[in-house]
Amino acid sequence: MLIYIHGFNSSPASFKARVLHERLAARGRRDEFIATALPHSPAAAAAALDALAVRHPHSVLVGSSLGGFYATWLAERHGFRAVLVNPAVRPYELLAGHVGRQKNFHNGEEYDFTLVHVAELRALEVPALDPQRYLLMVETGDEVLDYHDAVRKYAGARQLVIEGGDHGFSDFADHADAALEFLL
Repeated sequence: MLIYIHGFNSSPASFKARVLHERLAARGRRDEFIATALPHSPAAAAAALDALAVRHPHSVLVGSSLGGFYATWLAERHGFRAVLVNPAVRPYELLAGHVGRQKNFHNGEEYDFTLVHVAELRALEVPALDPQRYLLMVETGDEVLDYHDAVRKYAGARQLVIEGGDHGFSDFADHADAALEFLL
């Protein structure tokens, strides 16, 4: 099973999720894809992802942005392989400045992001990782995250560093097959 983990204020309807599902379908593997809407609380999101991992013990992961942070936690916890797309390395630092009212980009749902959520993110930090589990895909033009942080954190992992681009990794369709080949 391929579990797609979306980022902050995103959803399972994201562009990258749709591309991956289409590519799996083209390979005759449409039913081997899960993308679930995660709760706003990082602790609740981690619990939901952990439950998915228990139900699907031989999964592989693709995580984007905050989903990359969650994917790292889940991969280390369950021994999964993961592709990380412009992953957030220290989201508890990045999102501390976004405490307050938030709105999901896809469904318009509004909620409060709090300092408790920031602390929940910090609690999911993975201090050491097995770099062989990961394919890191970053774009140097990411306007939200400094790609250098991910390159350092995932040193020793297979890395695809693409000049230009953006945080949404709008060229993902050009690289989705490389992600699937790493995972499958």
